[in-house]
Amino acid sequence: MIRFYSLSVLVIILDQWTKWLVVKNMTYGESITIIEGFFSLTSHRNPGAAWGILQGQMTFFYLITVIVIGVLIYYMQTYGKQSRYTATALALLLAGAIGNFIDRLFRKEVVDFFDFIIFNYDYPIFNIADSSLFIGVILVLIASFIDERKKKGSSMQ
Repeated sequence: MIRFYSLSVLVIILDQWTKWLVVKNMTYGESITIIEGFFSLTSHRNPGAAWGILQGQMTFFYLITVIVIGVLIYYMQTYGKQSRYTATALALLLAGAIGNFIDRLFRKEVVDFFDFIIFNYDYPIFNIADSSLFIGVILVLIASFIDERKKKGSSMQ
């Protein structure tokens, strides 16, 4: 299990380091084009959750995040031992939750900077913690699918 918690710590460090670089080296709203018409680094702050919902509800975020972190650790200790896919997914979810929690705790907002335009849609700006959460959710779905197939396969024998 230590390697999965190590993955969480590594992602949290990378997340916080990149956010620190953005805050230190870019002014709010500044955008650096990386790939014209597709990808920029844009210094943005989000005082809410995904897509700016629930802005200013810090007490709610603190409470929910502490509960989510507790549940994720419980699941890692319980179900993560049974499947490396599940453990990896939970480690990424844990890292994402903690990464954005650190921002909310110390900055009262989340630092975002990845800015993509995909098929003329300006996707909401996000960060490494958000990416970790997204990938973790996808992996949970895949792990659940794999586990379900294994259960069905073993019950048919």
